[in-house]
Amino acid sequence: MITLVVAVILATPSAQAQTFQVLHNFTGGQDGAAPLDGLTIDRNGNLYGTASAGGNQVYGCGNGWGDTGCGAVFELARSGSGWILRPLYDFQGGADYGNPGLGVVFGPDGALYGSTGSGGNCDYYTCGGIFRLRPPPTSCASFVCNWQETVLHQFSGQPDGSYPASRVLFDPSGNMYGVTFFGGLYNEGAVYELSPGNGGWTENVIYSFNPNLGLGTSLPNGPLVLDQAGNLYGTGYCNEIDGCYGAVWQLQPSQSGWNFSNIYTFNGFNGYELTGVVSDPAGNLYGFTDGGDGNGSETAYELSPSNGGWTYHLVYNLGSEGNLSPPAMDSAGNLYGSNIIYGYGTVFKLTRSGNTWTYSTLYTFNGGADGEFPVGTMVVDSNGNLYGTTVRGGTYGYGVVWEITP
Repeated sequence: MITLVVAVILATPSAQAQTFQVLHNFTGGQDGAAPLDGLTIDRNGNLYGTASAGGNQVYGCGNGWGDTGCGAVFELARSGSGWILRPLYDFQGGADYGNPGLGVVFGPDGALYGSTGSGGNCDYYTCGGIFRLRPPPTSCASFVCNWQETVLHQFSGQPDGSYPASRVLFDPSGNMYGVTFFGGLYNEGAVYELSPGNGGWTENVIYSFNPNLGLGTSLPNGPLVLDQAGNLYGTGYCNEIDGCYGAVWQLQPSQSGWNFSNIYTFNGFNGYELTGVVSDPAGNLYGFTDGGDGNGSETAYELSPSNGGWTYHLVYNLGSEGNLSPPAMDSAGNLYGSNIIYGYGTVFKLTRSGNTWTYSTLYTFNGGADGEFPVGTMVVDSNGNLYGTTVRGGTYGYGVVWEITP
């Protein structure tokens, strides 16, 4: 295993006071390649993420971008004026599956939890599974130290689910939730719950998306939100055959199971192809659409609970932005996102002042050493520093981890 110390590359966009830095250049080796999602941050400011390829070079592993290798989970920690990346686990492509396309999260036990894109009990490679990574039981004598991986669940397609499409989310009781883009009873996606008990985990599909119901929702994707009442919120595309544009949905727990409803259905003029939701402390939901206003413009929107229902507000018409990332929000309620429709990608911010939102471009990638194609959910630390990844570019062409400081 390798230890990588990476020099910092600086760039300052002329219209902003922000400073852009590359924290790590992926080499395609043990550190991984092509991170397809963003990062998770711990209380000490260390960053954690996944690379969809690289790592262990086993035949049959690949991420769909032409990269080889089964992928890796990594930690990126500050060291003096720079950062050091440490691979925590390189997937082997066997019983542990591999090619994680989504980021990891910390569970209540301090372990890291995530999903893989390959493996499982399907006839095609995108079935996937859920894994846990625990630190070694004893401290390592050297810096290099592998975490211990356990496969918690293998997806099986129908009626179970296939192709995990959201990071996992924990409730206060330690149950884990997520969505799969395919699978379920109708192969249009599912919402699952994994509950710990008796030394293992039990999976329950709490909802299978059914296009035959005419609800205008299927193929769920993107970050989920869990409110204080235990309700789950998420977004779904819509099967184009059904002639609909997707919706924001809610699942309410009850004694007889979970009750599904659309809290807002998009019509194509105000958006379609949704990217997940985030929430503020008041329970308002925010997200991006990859089309709207009847002219292909993308939008940022807010859904506010009101009189037992939900009220839609246009936050900002993003114009020609496209291939938008899932939304991110800081403690002040500002929104962040990225796109890759033109050139090599842009990171932007929507700053809130009362009911007014101001758009600003934080950084535009040039496709060189700074990286290209920002993807995944970004994360903001307590000092307002913004962190994310690109799937390509950098010194070796396998993507970078970047930071934007205010």
